[in-house]
Amino acid sequence: MLNKIIQYSLHNRLLVVIAAIALLIWGGITAKNMEIDVFPDLNAPTVVVMTEAQGMAPEEVERLVTFPVETAVNGATDVRRVRSSSTTGFSVVWVEFEWGTNIYTARQIVSEKLATLGDALPNNVGQPTLGPQSSILGEMMIIGLTADSTSLQDLRTIADWTIRPRLLSTGGVAQVAVIGGDIKEYQILLCPARMKHYGISLDEVLSAVENMNQNATGGILYEYGNEYIVQGVMTTTHAEELGKAVIKTINDFPVTLNDIATVQIGAKAPKLGLASEKGRPAVLVTVTKQPGTNTLELTDKLDGSLQELQKTLPGDVKISTDIFRQSRFIESSISNIQKALLEGAVFVIVVLFFFLMNFRTTLISLVALPLSMLMAILVMHALGLTINTMSLGGLAIAIGSLVDDAIVDVENVYKRLRENRLKPKEYRRPTLEIVYEGSKEVRMPILNSTLIIVACFLPLFFLSGMEGRMLIPLGIAFVVALFASTVIALTLTPVLCSYLLTTEKALQQSEKEPFVSRSLKKAYRKALLWALSYKKIVIGSATALLIVALVIMFQLGRSFLPPFNEGSLTINVSTMPGISLEESDKMGLLAEQLLMEFPEIQTVARKTGRAELDEHALGVNTSEIEAPFELKDRNREEFLAAVRSKLGSIKGANIEIGQPISHRIDAMLSGTQANIAIKLFGPDLNKLFNLGNQIKNTIHNIDGIADLTLEQQIERPQLQIHPKRDMLAKYGITLPEFSEFINVALSGKVVSQVNDDGKIFDLTVKVNDNKRTTMEEIGELTIDANGRKIPLQYVAEILPLSGPNTISRENVQRKIVISANVAGRDLKGVVNDIRETVGNQISLPEGYHVEYGGQFESEAAASRTLFLTSLISILLIFLILYHEFRSLPLSGIIMLNLPLAIIGGIIAIWFTSGVISIPAIIGFISLFGIATRNGILLVSHYNQLQNEGLSLTDSIIQGSLDRLNPILMTALTSALALIPLALGGDLPGNEIQSPMAQVILGGLLSSTLLNGFVVPIVYYLLNRKQKNALYRNNA
Repeated sequence: MLNKIIQYSLHNRLLVVIAAIALLIWGGITAKNMEIDVFPDLNAPTVVVMTEAQGMAPEEVERLVTFPVETAVNGATDVRRVRSSSTTGFSVVWVEFEWGTNIYTARQIVSEKLATLGDALPNNVGQPTLGPQSSILGEMMIIGLTADSTSLQDLRTIADWTIRPRLLSTGGVAQVAVIGGDIKEYQILLCPARMKHYGISLDEVLSAVENMNQNATGGILYEYGNEYIVQGVMTTTHAEELGKAVIKTINDFPVTLNDIATVQIGAKAPKLGLASEKGRPAVLVTVTKQPGTNTLELTDKLDGSLQELQKTLPGDVKISTDIFRQSRFIESSISNIQKALLEGAVFVIVVLFFFLMNFRTTLISLVALPLSMLMAILVMHALGLTINTMSLGGLAIAIGSLVDDAIVDVENVYKRLRENRLKPKEYRRPTLEIVYEGSKEVRMPILNSTLIIVACFLPLFFLSGMEGRMLIPLGIAFVVALFASTVIALTLTPVLCSYLLTTEKALQQSEKEPFVSRSLKKAYRKALLWALSYKKIVIGSATALLIVALVIMFQLGRSFLPPFNEGSLTINVSTMPGISLEESDKMGLLAEQLLMEFPEIQTVARKTGRAELDEHALGVNTSEIEAPFELKDRNREEFLAAVRSKLGSIKGANIEIGQPISHRIDAMLSGTQANIAIKLFGPDLNKLFNLGNQIKNTIHNIDGIADLTLEQQIERPQLQIHPKRDMLAKYGITLPEFSEFINVALSGKVVSQVNDDGKIFDLTVKVNDNKRTTMEEIGELTIDANGRKIPLQYVAEILPLSGPNTISRENVQRKIVISANVAGRDLKGVVNDIRETVGNQISLPEGYHVEYGGQFESEAAASRTLFLTSLISILLIFLILYHEFRSLPLSGIIMLNLPLAIIGGIIAIWFTSGVISIPAIIGFISLFGIATRNGILLVSHYNQLQNEGLSLTDSIIQGSLDRLNPILMTALTSALALIPLALGGDLPGNEIQSPMAQVILGGLLSSTLLNGFVVPIVYYLLNRKQKNALYRNNA
């Protein structure tokens, strides 16, 4: 079949060339229009259910809101984990589905389950709301609003009613969350003393103000042939107009709102969060994109919208978009990989020209490069994949291998044409026939080596979860590009050889072998003859090197992914729960000021607390700081150590330092924004906190642990109002009346809305904050008791107590999390030390248990999968080799390349990071396939020469010299093309590909060097042994 493909191509040369040109144009257009993103879609299908429960204490939120929602969604189809957080006035439930679940199906399932809640939730709780469909990499831009003279209230109004709707109307935007500033509100602040003076009850006020700012409909009036719409216009935007509303008439004297309350425009209380930029109060707008949206295109659209909006805003309002831009990381990552691709291609060109010393042969070999890559891009587009750092990384790793098949074909054809040219004219065969014969000779080694590399990459496609989502696109890009290069080597390469190498000028050039090739063969011949004379020394040295490499391997660290370099820091500053927002703001401001002292940091923006209906349910005691940076005089490790040291000087604060995307990947895997999450489960919150503290103190001295933090779930101050039921009965106050008084007087009640030119603001009734600043003043608030006014303290007990700050749950169990990052050491080593220390020194009471979460779980699962499937791959390689050679010993000789490749791969890791990560393991897997190619080329040629009548020694020496050029060229193009990736591991976008490149580079160098001597020696020993056995049998 392969012969027919080559024959068909040579008979239809023009058709093949036109098809290649068409593919080039089609692939180029597709590549230009394809979606570009930083990573493939890594998101585990997750539905977020958020419920506002204004003013409720965390334990009430847990009992009355979170628990019913959890119960409703637990046990739904394909749900793998349910996490929740109950904090003051807010409940968030994360429903995580199995990988591969359609997100729309997941949302439908959750919606149906929530519909079964019915009246299970209290009346004063908002409707459970599904968070917008987004992904962990969805947070794409943070916009800062600052002003010199415009008030924070006006700034927030601009953000809420001008900027937010405009951004939401942009296609691809999922959510726009606003934090900071003062939310404008129309307030009716009741004065208890004046209410008492006029004898007006709270019920009377509520019935007068309920829906007071809504228009009335008067129907339709027909007069003089016209139709008039009758409208009672009662809405107003003026606070003084609202204050003129009559409550009741006493002795013909109307008592208005102004008589018993202050009606004003003020800031909504309590504030949930604050924001600042470069130490100045600001409003921050976070834009989240929908899954499958092109980040770069959407960023350009948003920039355009913001530029237009800037013109319509007050002159002193400044919009800044440089706080966090995911597009910046994408652009630098993609450009770094493109640069590595380009530099790799240059290395390939240099190697080819250096060996072939012929422009035409170099050109033919290089044509495979763009065509293979564009074919891979077309297949990725058809599969719905994006251009990202992973798919481009697959192409970057493959770049050297893509020309290998073409090199083997061109080199053999070129050699056959040269041999044909040296014959007398009457014995020369037609050049087209020589091209066909030359291509036919190497067709099976070409196909088998490709099949072997594909077999090596099979384990990648068995990965599940996040690691599968991340690495499978890399495998697809590599495998498709490699298959494409094989197809090109069997079709286009022979055609181009027939056009470019069979002309009179080309044939004259081919008469003499290039100088480099002659020199290398001369040196190699001497070395090979020496090796064949000292077989035991060569074999012994190779075995010793392998043993040393294996010893080193068991001492290397383990990790899931190498650390990213995103060019931005995400810093969490948390302090004791119960602290006021103002005090927390001061601490956050101090952290900002310390960060701005670093010359590397470009800008700083901070969120303290949370935005409304924001799934990042941070308490007011927590600040999140974004700090984009650009390294200057020191490396990343030194810079991070300096930041940790400086921020560590803040007393009473826990500091966690991470990066935007890495943090979110950690959060998706373990529910915690840190590398390691130690989850402690149990029923009692106080006991959980004490045990958590014990674990924290036990492990804090372990080498490599950084940012060790215990979740702040501890007691925070509360003021509990307990009704004296006998006194309520005495004064005739019902419990609903008592409950409504507490709600309205202390928390406030929204009774209507004020529509101001399309902007809608709440109209809220509550007791004036100045009248309830202390516990005593709350006790003095007067409650209506059937016409009498009595102090609240007569009918209720007001107690200063404490309660939990946040209650976290996972799979319906309460938990507390001890989180930590890793610095200066491998992740798995740190986790193993933590497990051992906790297991030996902490004894947990009945009903309490510890679970460990984080990237190391994925590393363990991926390593296990890769190990088992790699065994199948090695078996497949052996079967392919056996099918080709029909000999177990010969297949075994070629498999010798695997241990020879391991030597260089391990030494490469030892000299670089010292850590075996999942990308490094994949590097080893792909290395096996690339390295076996050399063995196939050698052994198949030895057999061919022996069949032609050469002796064993002559066939080994002649065969090794004949195959030296293609072996060195394929190995050097594959290896040297990876140098830019291997050396640029600290650049954004190269982090994952770099360990793979280092392993393949080291392994190829060792396997090529040793392959040139070990395989000929073992082949010699094996064949001599077989001949001796045959001789003895005949004798």
